[in-house]
Amino acid sequence: IDSAAQHGQPIGVIGGTGAAKTALVQLIPRLYDVSEGTLKVGGIDVRKYDLEVLRDNVAMVLQKNELFSGTIKDNIRYGKLDATDEEIIAAAKAVNAHDFILKLEKGYDTVLSERGGGLSIGQKQLLAFARTMVSDPRILILDEATSSIDTNTEILVQEGIEHLLKGRTSFVIAHRLSTIQKADRIFVIDDGRIIEEGNAAQLLAQKGFYYDLYMSQFKNVM
Repeated sequence: IDSAAQHGQPIGVIGGTGAAKTALVQLIPRLYDVSEGTLKVGGIDVRKYDLEVLRDNVAMVLQKNELFSGTIKDNIRYGKLDATDEEIIAAAKAVNAHDFILKLEKGYDTVLSERGGGLSIGQKQLLAFARTMVSDPRILILDEATSSIDTNTEILVQEGIEHLLKGRTSFVIAHRLSTIQKADRIFVIDDGRIIEEGNAAQLLAQKGFYYDLYMSQFKNVM
């Protein structure tokens, strides 16, 4: 793979099952290292960074995110342990979690059961976004973060994602093309390699993998 993402640029990542999409982005926080070639952040090989410093600047939101027994406030604060109540509320507002939190029995002081029992999938994702927002990462990775959300909160989640991405270098792995239509660039991955690259309009014009996937997802609304 020989490509680059510019600072603050949202990058969409798509590909078939087993294409190594997740493996690609996991190289950034060094969940494991490249076996050949180099991966650079800010022009520096990631292997030269202090691991703790590197990971403090990278945040990942997954399809399923762990919530723990404790208050809503504590679950959000886990993204930044010294966050003030004001910072927590601001983060929740930014990703559209504030309103549903206030409707809970004790608002931000509502105690969650293990794994967030009682919350919808979409609400859990909004809390994960708030946790990420309060940590203020320089690099953001969303790995199928919207693939299992319920339709009732899909619009809120999508708006929350847009707030999260603003001003950050981000990599959004998605099956739904609607999630990445606004990305500055889209990487189409196959067997660990970028086989197509460009924005949505450019990839449609190529009539390759992206075009075929687009036609399969949107043929009923065209």
